[in-house]
Amino acid sequence: MEVFKDYLAKIDDPNQKERMETVLNWVKQTFPQLEPVVKWNQPMFQDHGTFIIAFSMAKHHMSIAPERVALEQFLDEIKEAGYETTKELLKIKWKEQVDYQLLEKMIAFNIEDKQNYTKFWR
Repeated sequence: MEVFKDYLAKIDDPNQKERMETVLNWVKQTFPQLEPVVKWNQPMFQDHGTFIIAFSMAKHHMSIAPERVALEQFLDEIKEAGYETTKELLKIKWKEQVDYQLLEKMIAFNIEDKQNYTKFWR
């Protein structure tokens, strides 16, 4: 996706770059109605101007930020998948598999939960 081109170009590790690009492309293919944007130097997706999910990278993991409400909604499944969490995000280590089914559930939840929401953040 063109909108993420500059962000991805800054990733030095080719495996991390490929992983990030794969996940971002998967989101766009699975949820084509979502608008890909870069805000606060993070790739994210929004729906009718409201935040749905964001991604960022760290040395040892990819961070996924679905907002606290969605994180809490799926906390048991996140822990079952073996991912670490903070108040606002989950961490997928670069060597761990991405649970796309769980990711799909979180994104679908946010789309549904925020369908009449008019602000960016909850």
